Amino acid sequence: MELSPSRDFMDRTMDNTKHILNYLMPIIDRVNPELHDFMQSAEVGTIFALSWLITWFGHVLSDFRHVVRLYDFFLACHPLMPIYFAAVIVLYREQEVLDCDCDMASVHHLLSQIPQDLPYETLISRAGDLFVQFPPSELAREAAAQQQAERTAASTFKDFELASAQQRPDMVLRQRFRGLLQTEERTKDVLTKPRTNRFVKLAVMGLTVALGAAALAMVKSALEWAPKFQLQLFP
Repeated sequence: MELSPSRDFMDRTMDNTKHILNYLMPIIDRVNPELHDFMQSAEVGTIFALSWLITWFGHVLSDFRHVVRLYDFFLACHPLMPIYFAAVIVLYREQEVLDCDCDMASVHHLLSQIPQDLPYETLISRAGDLFVQFPPSELAREAAAQQQAERTAASTFKDFELASAQQRPDMVLRQRFRGLLQTEERTKDVLTKPRTNRFVKLAVMGLTVALGAAALAMVKSALEWAPKFQLQLFP
């Protein structure tokens, strides 16, 4: 299986699968720009086709004969053929898509449900024709641009989500509460420092007085003891 066309869908990450999905909209744009623009306006993206790719439509088709036929077709073709077949399905349902409301929910709901009575042999032939007419080498630049646009959109959404979270009432209250706590702590520091300095000064003064008193006591004792000592030496 590691050498089969399905190996891209068995990686630990979805990077290769996302890369393949990026070819969907360029294919549709080459064949039907009106449908492409409608889907772009609806911002439906390509996530509706994710389950199609990772299971080669085996998860969404009820007739096992159609699943086996598609597997034979994909195994005999280029690894990107499943995305061409996905594009053919969307193109085949053009009128249904254009009749939808131009919003993500409506279009995604429609496309995520594949009809079971599709003309599979006709679609398979059409997918092969599109692959020859618009090979992956011609679509690579557009697919890369699609990927960059998705990254930019994801980054913008994350920034918007963060900004929205920071404007939530509970978040605003927390920030204000933190600000009050910081202000209170700074006020305590300002009030505590003079007291600390005053205590240090008082301690130093007390120690100085104590040392002075001790020195005077020692001098007084020395003066009292000196005459007695002289008498002992010179009786």
